Amino acid sequence: MESLILTHTTIFTGEAVLEDHALWLEAGKIRAVLSTNELPESVPTRDMNGAWLVPGFVDFQLYGGSTGFLTQDGSVESLTNMYQTHLQDGTTTIVPTVYSTTQARILAAAEAIRHYWALGLPGVAGLHVEGPFISQAKRGAHSDKMVRPPSRKELDELIEQAGDVIKVMTIAPECFDDALLKLLQTTGWAISAGHTNATSAQMNAFFDKGFHLTTHLYNAMRPLESRELGVVGTIFDRSDVHASLIADGYHCDFGAIRIAKKLLGDRLFLISDATFAKYEGTRFEFEGFVTNYDGERFTNDEGLLAGSCITLLDAVRNCIRKVGIAPDETFRMASTYPARQLGMDDRLGYLKPGYIANVVALTPELAVQEVFTA
Repeated sequence: MESLILTHTTIFTGEAVLEDHALWLEAGKIRAVLSTNELPESVPTRDMNGAWLVPGFVDFQLYGGSTGFLTQDGSVESLTNMYQTHLQDGTTTIVPTVYSTTQARILAAAEAIRHYWALGLPGVAGLHVEGPFISQAKRGAHSDKMVRPPSRKELDELIEQAGDVIKVMTIAPECFDDALLKLLQTTGWAISAGHTNATSAQMNAFFDKGFHLTTHLYNAMRPLESRELGVVGTIFDRSDVHASLIADGYHCDFGAIRIAKKLLGDRLFLISDATFAKYEGTRFEFEGFVTNYDGERFTNDEGLLAGSCITLLDAVRNCIRKVGIAPDETFRMASTYPARQLGMDDRLGYLKPGYIANVVALTPELAVQEVFTA
């Protein structure tokens, strides 16, 4: 990326909203955020016609692009399609996800990411392994034949052969004994509770061990009840737990998102959970996973939701337009906060000097005007 200054913008830095400022991009990094009366004459400028500049979105959980589906394909081509599909809507960093499947397919996905990195290709932060060590009762659309109890053998193999690639693992805490949880604490992975039927006591024990992350709030987890807080109520009752959320209008009511935002504040962040995005088919089957697409959502043959069809931009639009969250905070939910959970907020999730120049230019109507990447 050559040196370029973007002018006539509103800049959402992740910390502040700046009018009458410009963004200086150079050599793949953000060199400076400048007042409009400080622009160096020697550097080319581009008039962005009033665009909103926001940090590139960071998607913590997604399974496919328009055609590629990582669990099935386990290939660089699939990863490239995922990245390019979501990049169109401003997602510049993805954590491709595999659901409950065979150990061989998890390792194949990890190897594909390793190959992707070796080719110098952009935008893939690592692998999210969602399952197979989850609750049968809360498996959702995951295949019952693939969901299984955790074993030391499988975990050791994942650590040895994919430990450098895995960034996130979603588990049901009640399926793990203390020894296996201690093993996970040595990995450096973000361990998240999801697809879990745990009681409040079990969840508190899990969180008290130092785990503080949960997967797609409200969905595939024991709900809040008057006599049992379950997973949802325990998340709400604590001040140290973070949660991802799918804001597609189907996985949870927009009012439920408002409630969660009031309670969790900056501990709530957005994921797409996209099975596919910009999908042109109507049905997909693989390894016991079945999903039907009606143009608005994916469901299995039993009518259960089977991932989403959105990108993070769709979630951002919904949070601003239908939930009523302020734009600057919504952008943080799609960039700053997920980057923090990945341990990458020292280079992603903000527009400030030294950070990677992943920038989305949006119109005030939330249409993508341009996407800049390092």
